[in-house]
Amino acid sequence: METRVAVISIIVTETEKVEELNELLHEHSKNIIGRMGIPYKEKGISIISIAIDAPMDEINSLSGALGRIDGVNAKVTYAKV
Repeated sequence: METRVAVISIIVTETEKVEELNELLHEHSKNIIGRMGIPYKEKGISIISIAIDAPMDEINSLSGALGRIDGVNAKVTYAKV
């Protein structure tokens, strides 16, 4: 199956949801290339970037599941290659 490279940008506004978010990311860890998390204490949020290489439907499924977690916003940007 053809895979795509993408970046999922995540903003967490409810820190108590981080455990649920981490569990979901762990379920998809085989496709995650890398992850960067930045706590922004002044605003009380966390900013996370996930680089992923997976089939498009799997990326969309993960992004949708992330977006269904209260206090978590996620957007995907796909590479053109």
